[in-house]
Amino acid sequence: MANTSSRTLRLLSLLQTHRFWPGSELAGRLEVSERTLRRDIERLRELGYPVDATRGVDGGYQLAAGAAMPPLTVEEDEAIAMAVALGSAAHQGSGPLAEASLSALSKVVQVLPAKLKRRAEALRAATVDSPFAPAPEVSAEVLATLSQCIRDGERLRFRYTAAGGAAAGEDRGRHVEPHQLVTVGRRWYLAAYDLERFDWRSFRLDRLSAPMGTRARFRRREIPGGDAASFVRQGLSQRDRGQQVTALVHAPATEVEERIGRWAQVTPVGRATCRVEMDASQPQWALLGLGVVGAPFEVEDAPEDLVRALDDWATRFTAAATAR
Repeated sequence: MANTSSRTLRLLSLLQTHRFWPGSELAGRLEVSERTLRRDIERLRELGYPVDATRGVDGGYQLAAGAAMPPLTVEEDEAIAMAVALGSAAHQGSGPLAEASLSALSKVVQVLPAKLKRRAEALRAATVDSPFAPAPEVSAEVLATLSQCIRDGERLRFRYTAAGGAAAGEDRGRHVEPHQLVTVGRRWYLAAYDLERFDWRSFRLDRLSAPMGTRARFRRREIPGGDAASFVRQGLSQRDRGQQVTALVHAPATEVEERIGRWAQVTPVGRATCRVEMDASQPQWALLGLGVVGAPFEVEDAPEDLVRALDDWATRFTAAATAR
């Protein structure tokens, strides 16, 4: 059986995950008697948590609806996940949904315990989005460590695996001044100044491991171009040089710029036509970008794999539409 303090926190966590818990089931989850459960419920009430009890055969417990709640009890990875999910919804959306996401994020952060609140706020402040919602396999611990070092201006060491699979800096790892976290496509990147290569670099977080602050402070440098998201995108574009997509889109440049301008170059051709240029290292993302514009387009120049992907999409979407 867990000690009283840890069991009380576990009880609160369970009450926050379900609207109603039958007493016997809740006691079973905690591996205590129903009598001990009642004492733990009273302890929560004394701490200010409003717990309603229903007596009888079908009796149980639930947190009171609409009550002013004390700080949320969540694990560190849950706090980071909330900050990522709500922040992504706010960045990629517009209108009421984005406003609601920002409002929810602010409310959630406000009621977190002080330590987790600082970590969630650090992650939110350290991240810029460009352009789609992130969905990489990156641990909450890595995100928390990086965002705190960025917030505190603390130099950072970590191990990094290069694109070819060989460990880069296997003996000493990497030693950097972290500047910003950036999401591009479905991946996270760290924009940082490499202290051993004396130059700016971007690092994929799914290849980064064992990050550790050094307690050495630094004065923030000016990142090339003044914008971390643009710096990371430019680096990715240079790595994939020659995989460029150019399309003529029949819509005003201002409208296209508003929808995909954060990750494509949009040039006006006429009042209702523009030319779009974007990276095609992953054909599906280029096609998705052209699709979300919501206007007719003609591909002027593209690699063969994108043309094949376009034919495949056209066939499948036409079949889906005619099958209705």
